[in-house]
Amino acid sequence: MENTKEEKQKLRRYLDDIYTRDEASQLLDSLRDAENQDLLDEVSAEVWEASFDHRQTTGTEHEKYKKEARLLLRKIEHGKRIWFRRTAYAVAGIAAIVCLVLGGLHYSRYINEQSITYSLASTSYGEKKQVTLPDGSRIVLNSCSSLRYPAQFTGKERKVELDGEAYFRVAHNEDMPFIVTTQKFDVRVLGTHFDVKSYPKDEIVSVNVESGKVQVDLPEAMMRLTAQEQVLINTISGEYTKKKEEREVAVWIKGALRFSSTPIRDVARELERVYNCRITFAPGYEFTNLISGEHDNKSLESVLHSIEYVSGVKYKKEGKEIVLYK
Repeated sequence: MENTKEEKQKLRRYLDDIYTRDEASQLLDSLRDAENQDLLDEVSAEVWEASFDHRQTTGTEHEKYKKEARLLLRKIEHGKRIWFRRTAYAVAGIAAIVCLVLGGLHYSRYINEQSITYSLASTSYGEKKQVTLPDGSRIVLNSCSSLRYPAQFTGKERKVELDGEAYFRVAHNEDMPFIVTTQKFDVRVLGTHFDVKSYPKDEIVSVNVESGKVQVDLPEAMMRLTAQEQVLINTISGEYTKKKEEREVAVWIKGALRFSSTPIRDVARELERVYNCRITFAPGYEFTNLISGEHDNKSLESVLHSIEYVSGVKYKKEGKEIVLYK
């Protein structure tokens, strides 16, 4: 009898829209049982009578239901808060672990990078130097140049930093591209022979490929060069010229000089690096001459004579300086 009364009260609360989710689930399960059909019929009749007579649940009963509902809701909300706190702690814990792992990986990578020892090969005026890298690649540095490279190549690429000019014979490795970084551009290869000229003060920088293929990455462009191709990049105007160059690459290794429509101020800087001299330009003149020509192991004076012949730019010695004028 007591159970029947309790079930009836639950059913009435359900009809009055005051119930918990568990109560509704239990109630619906019980109503599927044929034994409870009489109970459902009885409550239905009572509701019909109350509706017909315009009678409502007494204030005392309704307040009782509301009080029970409030208690149930508080219990549910308390459970929700506990669940939320537990979930928040769990999420925070997971986030902390993830941060620790990522931070550990980052720190480990940082430590590895910091633990890598770098070597610096450099040359002075009139000097050339051969360098063998850890992977077997062979480099020849031109005058007033420097090459920074790791004691051991690790990771997914072999990266070196060049300031000046160098001729590269790169050991082939498809799984680890070789990258030459300069202030103006990067050169990416797998294994090939090429020359890179990128002096910080020069107006014209260049890449000249002897064999294989290279990729030149500029700030706003990318190009590919194959054997006997050359690109000349004007660092002032941003213009570049790609052309066939079937002559020998890096003639400077054998002591020769080669100019191909080279601005005369770049020519002067080249002569300073090779002959360890000081060249200035006389004030009051405009020097926009482009110099072309090749000189094999000539003295500085012979080269200056040739420049005067093709351009009309004269020279004179003033103490330890050479002054160019018109």
